[in-house]
Amino acid sequence: MEDFEQPVLSVSNITKHYGKGCVNCRGSQVEHLLKNYCPVCGTVYACQDITFEVYAGEILGIVGESGSGKSTLMECLYFDQEVSSGEAYINSYKSGTANVFAESSQQKRYIRNHMMGKVYQNPLMSLKMNFSSIGNIAEKLIAAGNRHVGMMEARGKELLEHVNIPVYRMKEAPKNFSGGMQQRVQIAKALSNNPPLLLLDEVTTGLDLSVQASVLDLIKTIQRELKITVLIVSHDLGVIRMLADRTMVMLDGKIIEHGLTDQILEDPQQSYTQQLVQSLL
Repeated sequence: MEDFEQPVLSVSNITKHYGKGCVNCRGSQVEHLLKNYCPVCGTVYACQDITFEVYAGEILGIVGESGSGKSTLMECLYFDQEVSSGEAYINSYKSGTANVFAESSQQKRYIRNHMMGKVYQNPLMSLKMNFSSIGNIAEKLIAAGNRHVGMMEARGKELLEHVNIPVYRMKEAPKNFSGGMQQRVQIAKALSNNPPLLLLDEVTTGLDLSVQASVLDLIKTIQRELKITVLIVSHDLGVIRMLADRTMVMLDGKIIEHGLTDQILEDPQQSYTQQLVQSLL
């Protein structure tokens, strides 16, 4: 049975910087930064001391402008980049006692393939465009150790139907699909191993409004049916309003505000968040 008291993911003090840092910007000297940039040594602090928890069946929204650090945070969580410092614990991995950032490369691959799925803003980051759609799903299943062809084909067909890709197109390559269909194939691939945690990074950027709506509706439906825990990153507060239970607002690599999404929308405390909310009206 799911333990709703223990977070699915617990993140503590994640920092990611590009550059070596110097006495002007290290540790307690971060107040000397120009936004997230050190004018002395040129180090950029993409994420600064990020701490949060997300619980079973919850959708946590992360919103902020381009360059706020939200996508870097997702890349660190999915091991696309290494953190400079910080810890993260997943309750289904070693009972939530192991800092996943400190694990070996082999163990990180295991965590990626069994406990997380990610949908990227650009489908090229996740999909092999010349493979069949069902082949892309099989790739994730094989990475997790599956070898039964019949099982993988049945699972791929089930998932593609679930995300409204016609069965007769399952052996077609994603390069022939529209942007919205490519995102749906990505979602199917990310869900293939029933991960407890789904990471969504700007999944509607560049899509037509009607396609955006259908993709968001699909995400909400899947999340409700599978009771999956979701982290969704967006620069669009409208997307966050539709999906997220709680919201974190990022600016210059820091969390500047967090709370229930309704609370953030109705009574934002920070001037930057107030500007975001005003842009929705």
